[in-house]
Amino acid sequence: MDKIARMKELVEILKKASKAYYQEADEIMSNYEYDKLYDELTALEQETGMVLAGSVTQSVGYEVLSELPKEEHATPMLSLDKTKSREELKEWLHGHEGVLSWKEDGLTIVLTYRNGELYKAVTRGNGETGEVITQNAKVFMNVPLKIPYQEELILRGEAVISYADFEKINETIADVDAKYKNPRNLCSGSVRQLNNEITASRNVRFYAFALVSANAYDFQNSRMKQLAFLKQMGFDVVEHYLVNPDTILDRIQYFADSIGSNPIPSDGLVLTLNDIAYGNSLGRTAKFPRDSIAFKWADEIRETTLLQIEWSPSRTGLINPVAVFCPVELEGTTVSRASVHNVSIVKRLELGIGDKITVYKANMIIPQIADNLTRSGNPPIADKCPACGMPTRIDSENGVETLRCDNPDCSAKKIKSFTLFVSRDAMNMDGISESTLEKLIAHGLIHDYADLFCLRDHKETICSMDGFGELSYENMIKSIENARNISLPKLIYSLGIPNIGLSNAKNICKAFDFDVEKLLAADAAALSAIEGVGEVIADSFVDYFASEKNRSRFARLLQEVSLEKVEIDTSNADIAGKTFVITGSLNHYENRNALKEIIESRGGKVAGSVSAKTDYLINNDITSNSSKNKMAKEYNIPIIPEEEVMRMLGVQ
Repeated sequence: MDKIARMKELVEILKKASKAYYQEADEIMSNYEYDKLYDELTALEQETGMVLAGSVTQSVGYEVLSELPKEEHATPMLSLDKTKSREELKEWLHGHEGVLSWKEDGLTIVLTYRNGELYKAVTRGNGETGEVITQNAKVFMNVPLKIPYQEELILRGEAVISYADFEKINETIADVDAKYKNPRNLCSGSVRQLNNEITASRNVRFYAFALVSANAYDFQNSRMKQLAFLKQMGFDVVEHYLVNPDTILDRIQYFADSIGSNPIPSDGLVLTLNDIAYGNSLGRTAKFPRDSIAFKWADEIRETTLLQIEWSPSRTGLINPVAVFCPVELEGTTVSRASVHNVSIVKRLELGIGDKITVYKANMIIPQIADNLTRSGNPPIADKCPACGMPTRIDSENGVETLRCDNPDCSAKKIKSFTLFVSRDAMNMDGISESTLEKLIAHGLIHDYADLFCLRDHKETICSMDGFGELSYENMIKSIENARNISLPKLIYSLGIPNIGLSNAKNICKAFDFDVEKLLAADAAALSAIEGVGEVIADSFVDYFASEKNRSRFARLLQEVSLEKVEIDTSNADIAGKTFVITGSLNHYENRNALKEIIESRGGKVAGSVSAKTDYLINNDITSNSSKNKMAKEYNIPIIPEEEVMRMLGVQ
């Protein structure tokens, strides 16, 4: 193939991948493959001196095609040139000081404040035009709605979803598996919603990384002082440090060592000149500013052999492909599995059993297939559901193919639903694993949630099952009996109602005085009026209980449990109205959720991350160098041990 023909092919492949990634929050190729093809196209453009129309090397971000309002940016939002060489990054400084920070992997947002209030929020879009998402930004977890500065303030930052929230949302929202494969894509879909109630339920956070303008303030020509000013205004600011050619390599290594504990997805680092005037004097290219550069981690690549493709069914009917390969060491750990996300990627990589593949860790965290070296061209796509044996079908939406099982009685759907039901945040039936549930379902012992409370009637059958004996049976029964006392919010959450997470369940139950009859009689209008709920969540709740089958199932479940009486005590001034963050291990409580519940019962609030709004960070290791401890110290937030919060609670 000649060079121009190859360039045309690359332009079309990369345009299609960009559209899926940016506009449709989906993936048809890995970031590694995209970067490899992008670099090939760039090299061909330089070699031939030609740039074809529509080349992704000339575009920034994504074309805005959604129904959200559009708006042009006052100043273009450019992309960043990049390097994977630490020495190159050091040389780039040319003796100057720079600000080194995480390059967080989310969606870039521009916020504008006027008269001290949030006036407007716009996505990056294609760099010239973005989508107006002001109402969505107002329900981010940590965006200040009012700030002390009264003149116009414009800043940029990254909207992100943490790994922990991504995993939690993936478990509790029925359609997430089909739409979102990583925190970045979930964040993109969450931020660009027409209904901000969905955004509110996704725990989106915003981390400022650049000040665009605040003309009434003197920053003494320093980027560091700009970021310090944003902190004073109440913004969470991306973790950053002042570096020079002598210190930058050590600081890069610090970030590399911190990746495993960093709660926010990151795809590298950003280095910006601290001297604002000097940086501005360097100008820009058509696509890149010259005062900043991105650093991407050099991926550690290992060659291995593909042993099989496992097809993992979910409770939504989606069947997810997982590559199983000979174990290899990557970034200090042994890996042998990697999600392939969908059928499109399986076909694109031409995966076949026995193929020689290369694997890496995306962002040094998530195992991925980099390439298939032998490409047998015979992708082993399951024609039958591995759970129920019924025929599968390939579903194509927006050009992305997925595998599905449409059998309403599929055992996998039951297993995944029961897995949520027994989970810690739901009924907390400790020790009942997914494999145990699979055996109970296969033996016909459980069809409905309430059947779990009747397993004492099947002792002989259970004790004869593989891996079971008298002791394991008794432990399981004890766990089930302990679960009979449950709060109404946890019971509602355990049902697996689409879009109803534990937080939403608490809000709904509280609004109806924890009264079951009031809950069942509630209509969509009444539910929508609850703060943080809204139309979509309200409709999910009403639709679930409109089903006679679901109401009957719930009524039977109520006969097996005893609902705890919930009382909120707001008399404790040390707790009521205060915001806490819990981190690290605990000595006196079973887990963080147990401590969270007692704090909330006294009128306090427990958040997932430290911000300017946090009153206390609870950590038994006060001297640790964890990111939460560092952030608490930066905000002058007290770090208190477990015993201190127990004293505040009056339980010591």
